[in-house]
Amino acid sequence: MTTAPRISVVLPTFHRPDLLARCLHALLAQTLPAGRFEIIVVDDGHDDATREQVHGMAATAAVSIRYLRPPTGRGPAVARNAGWRAARGDWVAFTDDDTRPDADWLKEGLATLALHPDWVAAAGQVRVPRDGDDSRRPTDHELMTRGLETAEFVTANAFVRRDVLDRIGGFDERFLRAWREDSDLHFRLLQAGPIGRAPRAVVTHPVRPERWGVSLRQQRNVFFDALLYRKHPRPYRSRVRPVPPWDYYAIVALTLAVPLLALAGQTRASALALAAALLLILAVAWRRLRPTSRAPGHVLEMLATSAAIPFLSVYWRLRGAWHFRTPFL
Repeated sequence: MTTAPRISVVLPTFHRPDLLARCLHALLAQTLPAGRFEIIVVDDGHDDATREQVHGMAATAAVSIRYLRPPTGRGPAVARNAGWRAARGDWVAFTDDDTRPDADWLKEGLATLALHPDWVAAAGQVRVPRDGDDSRRPTDHELMTRGLETAEFVTANAFVRRDVLDRIGGFDERFLRAWREDSDLHFRLLQAGPIGRAPRAVVTHPVRPERWGVSLRQQRNVFFDALLYRKHPRPYRSRVRPVPPWDYYAIVALTLAVPLLALAGQTRASALALAAALLLILAVAWRRLRPTSRAPGHVLEMLATSAAIPFLSVYWRLRGAWHFRTPFL
């Protein structure tokens, strides 16, 4: 009879074979004995090439590697639920296919958890590597990725008791994108018991290259802020965003007022509204540029995207508020 592993690693993936291979190699190099953990790869892309890749690595690995496809639905919440429900370990370790776990990740995580039997979960440490030039300012995208290092709880590096996941129902599958599903789980875990930190359980999260205008595409994420707010209004305001982005709403309102005032013959008021909107947009751009790169291409991107972000953000916020029937701004 095969002894059940102590901990199960749940690794969702979506059409990223090179990143998946890098992460799996790091997991196979763990110093924790092979019989004490298993790896469950959940293919959210339902990709035959990924299946063959995982089966090929599993055939020669000393660690148990299983390949799963969610039976229904798509998205990271669905994938992680499929993974932990198939897990055999008492603890579930979550990470992502674009991370590189340190060799002692699981050993250090279990060592910390053994000292705190009352914990229901623990957050490990995420490190975002620099390019070696400390004097170079990061891009806006790099700075956002570095936010993982100080995040309170992210599924790039988290340990959760499997029985507690079962008790609270796991991830809310209405979070269709990789955004806020971990915050929602965090808030519900806090209601189930104490959550600690395992700072020596480290995963590295390199900055992935992104196309121009990534910040514009990311505005769709705030649709799911509305769902998080509906479920956890007080934690959302205390831990995520204390106040709505009033400057975004002001930019949209002032911009809409410009043609209306002009049509009403209020030329001076229309000009003042336009000037105020432009000043607020420049303030948004400067706020984003102040800690980031001053390379000409990056400056141009910040100026252009800062003019569009308020409109996209307000659109997705109000759409989320309507969809989830919540007074979210």
